[in-house]
Amino acid sequence: MTKFDDLETEIYEWARQNAESIGCKLNPDYDIVAIAIKGMANNKKKYGEQYCSCREITGNKTEDRKIICPCVYRSRELEQRGACKCALFVK
Repeated sequence: MTKFDDLETEIYEWARQNAESIGCKLNPDYDIVAIAIKGMANNKKKYGEQYCSCREITGNKTEDRKIICPCVYRSRELEQRGACKCALFVK
């Protein structure tokens, strides 16, 4: 089992609370959650924003704003697929 660092723990807690606030949950598969959280933490360290780890960062700040987690695609993906692209959030 991988131990989260402080930033990852902060993002995990945010994601858990955010999921709860919209009536969904985090994926019950720990590995999927860990990969998504670590990716967002790495993006935050590298780019200064909590970009979704499953989306391509273009370098265009205006365009990339759409992929800051929770990205603009999450609601539609939850509705259509039952999970967002990276599967961090599930119905």
